[in-house]
Amino acid sequence: MKSSLIRVLFLLIGLGLAAFRCNDNEDQTYNTELAGLNELKTQIQNLAESAVCDNDTTCKFIAFGSKPCGGPWSYLVYSTSIDTDQIENLVAAFNEKENLFNAKWGVASDCALTQPPRDVICENNRCVAVYSQ
Repeated sequence: MKSSLIRVLFLLIGLGLAAFRCNDNEDQTYNTELAGLNELKTQIQNLAESAVCDNDTTCKFIAFGSKPCGGPWSYLVYSTSIDTDQIENLVAAFNEKENLFNAKWGVASDCALTQPPRDVICENNRCVAVYSQ
């Protein structure tokens, strides 16, 4: 009788430890996925920042990121002096990955709509977003 209770106790302890180990794996997976998103985001931002402009027609912007409530987190400003197909494809991939990440992990955010720039201009060889009139 006593040995049966001891076996049950060890079984319960083992199950408890296994449950905590699963949470650690989940935390690791979450952190690994988040790190991958952040790395891709930094790569995109560095690419956009490497661009230079020489007049207003070479500046563009694109919705960047995916809020859990919908819409972008921000707008990325860049110049057509870089490979625009590359940056647009990277941003599209990032937005999709962040959308899937948000859904998978139940990420929450404010549901405020992020307004796009009214215009983008070339200022000191850098594209700049204009939000006010």
